[in-house]
Amino acid sequence: MNSEEPEVLAVRPAVAADVPAIRAVTDAAYRHYIARIGVVPQPMEADHAANVAAGLVHVTGDPDIVGLVVVEARPDHLFLDSIAVHPDAHGRGVGRRLLGFVDEHARALGLPEVRLYTNALMWENQEIYPRFGYEIVERRTDGPYDRIHYRKRLRPDPV
Repeated sequence: MNSEEPEVLAVRPAVAADVPAIRAVTDAAYRHYIARIGVVPQPMEADHAANVAAGLVHVTGDPDIVGLVVVEARPDHLFLDSIAVHPDAHGRGVGRRLLGFVDEHARALGLPEVRLYTNALMWENQEIYPRFGYEIVERRTDGPYDRIHYRKRLRPDPV
């Protein structure tokens, strides 16, 4: 498959039947960080079924899920809680499409920005997020996690 096939890049709300695949993709995407950061990354410990039931999870891939985002609307921003792309799907535009979906979703909800954080030891993310318009807001420790917080201010879609 190439990265331009719409089946791969379509993003849809997750359903209960997707939970095992969501867990598998999340684990595959984050497992290698355990040794580096010294703790299990928070997305691996998430209650995936509850997040799906709450409408927070959106997935991509057909027939197999290869990527997902967990987003939560807050009063003044869309919080990107987690983004996961299966390592087998790297380089196919899945992450780019998911980040684009997050922007689209925030705009559709009338929210002016997206916020997220990443572990300071996940240095790959510190290279990726600025390329997509995210700026560092702060660095702080939350429990066992040393996090860098980002935001992306969205421009309204042209009318």
